[in-house]
Amino acid sequence: MTISNMTIRERLGLRPIINVSGTMTTLGASIIVPEAIAAMAEIASQWVEMDDLQRAASTVITRLTGGEAGFITACCASGITMAIAGAMTGTNLLAIERLPDDTEGLKSEVVIQLGHIVNYGAPIDQSIRVAGARVVPAGTVSVTQDYHVREAINERTAAALYVVAHHTVQYGMLSLEEFCDICHAKGVPVIVDAASEYDLRSFLARGADIVVYSGHKFLSGPTSGIVTGRKNLVRTAYLQNRGVARAMKVGKESIAGTMAALEAWEKRDHAGIRRREEAALNLWKDALQGLPGTAARIIPDPTANPLD
Repeated sequence: MTISNMTIRERLGLRPIINVSGTMTTLGASIIVPEAIAAMAEIASQWVEMDDLQRAASTVITRLTGGEAGFITACCASGITMAIAGAMTGTNLLAIERLPDDTEGLKSEVVIQLGHIVNYGAPIDQSIRVAGARVVPAGTVSVTQDYHVREAINERTAAALYVVAHHTVQYGMLSLEEFCDICHAKGVPVIVDAASEYDLRSFLARGADIVVYSGHKFLSGPTSGIVTGRKNLVRTAYLQNRGVARAMKVGKESIAGTMAALEAWEKRDHAGIRRREEAALNLWKDALQGLPGTAARIIPDPTANPLD
């Protein structure tokens, strides 16, 4: 076989992958939709003012999420760090330059339920610490009561983080509504890590102030993160590009590709995809059901995500 007829996988010496795990970062996240590939290719040869491109992205993000503003970043983890740093610094440019090691005079604690401190490639609490904040766990691994969160909040609390993922403890934790009510009563904004969640609207509607999604999982876009929510908090998060987020900058290709993936998501035949998924699952279930000693059943994702 000549070099010209080899696939990129063959040229790079990569082994074939049969993916039965889903949109895992370690497996390349997702197969990017054609609309996103086309947008990335089109903008790759263009000069662009990045702030203008992000303003255009904000228009798309707010339409799909119901947030007041939004922007695209390198990934969900960077979006979390930026949102937390923004809650610490506000619009103070000098404070932005001082992070992460100099937090004198700043609110610098982040409350999180202990059952939400998980690792899905890296510890979630590291995304907090990268901003220069101190992690304040609330409750125990299996139980968090309202008083655990209430007493964890003090005059140094900058924000609270709520994680929605199948990785977290799925029992004994406070609901998002309960968590938001407690935090808001004490003037603390709530940031939601919804990296791989399909629901683009409900977390803000249920009380979150900022929600961060991955653009490269269910959306099938390029590797990216989507930050959406209250305009003032989105702005302070975005300003971290002048500080700690410089090391997390996103390119024009990923911004354009993620915008295209969001717009493709609006037009996707979700019901048709669900029917095909259910047919495949039922095929496997029926085939395994007849085997001696086996009992096959379909178990939904803990956060009710479909497969896609």
